[in-house]
Amino acid sequence: MTTVPLLTLNDGHTIPQLGYGVFKVDPGETERLVSTALEVGYRHIDTAAVYGNEEGVGRAIAASGIPRDELFITTKLWNSEQGSERARGAIEASLERLGLDHVDLYLIHWPRPDLDLYVQTWQQLESFRGEGLTRSIGVSNFHRPHLERLLAETDTVPAVDQIELHPAFAQRDLRAFAGDRDIRIEAWGPLGQGKYDLFGEDAVAAAAAAHGVTPAQVVLRWHLDHGIIVFPKSSTPERIAQNFDVFGFDLTADEVAAIDAIDRGQRVGADPDAATF
Repeated sequence: MTTVPLLTLNDGHTIPQLGYGVFKVDPGETERLVSTALEVGYRHIDTAAVYGNEEGVGRAIAASGIPRDELFITTKLWNSEQGSERARGAIEASLERLGLDHVDLYLIHWPRPDLDLYVQTWQQLESFRGEGLTRSIGVSNFHRPHLERLLAETDTVPAVDQIELHPAFAQRDLRAFAGDRDIRIEAWGPLGQGKYDLFGEDAVAAAAAAHGVTPAQVVLRWHLDHGIIVFPKSSTPERIAQNFDVFGFDLTADEVAAIDAIDRGQRVGADPDAATF
């Protein structure tokens, strides 16, 4: 079986660099698709309370027979649950739906600066980690000012920041800031969510042809080469397998640089400073 690289987080725990994401996976299909991913070899599953499919993830985990310590499970706190008491109820409900006594990583899903609760919520996540409800804690969609405030006002540096990241929106400044503080970057929407013709970009198409792989495999390899944690989502078993098969080739330095040059600051998702959902 393919061995996925393990990256060490700033709290000493390790995380598989490649995982399977279930954003927008139909709850009715989640158990089947996560089971497929686990059979392929994925051991890192990324879900969230708001996705509505934690139960399916939990059923797939239970049916897999894979030892718990071989799995890395992430879920996230939704915006309406920010605030200490609501946050506790939310993580307990997520664990019940997942059928687990702890997750490996628990994230604040969005900063929601308009609510001004993310510092208070982060302090509660620190407590959850201390109680063993989660092994590591992190954030999602946090810009530099949000991170700076956590660093200034709390005691724990986030283990990860999960952000929109793909070749047209490479977030180099934020990646550099996080890297200097030993915060690992995770990419959501790593393939651009189909909202622009990423696979038609000359640099991607040329690399795919040169290595005899798909454009998606090239882009995932680009993420891995930059040290980014990535978890592509697919509802097609063949593509789930293809997205895992990215360790049998290497991009050249020129190919990586050509894909880097696609960056044009093209966000395809919501801006965390303005998001109010």
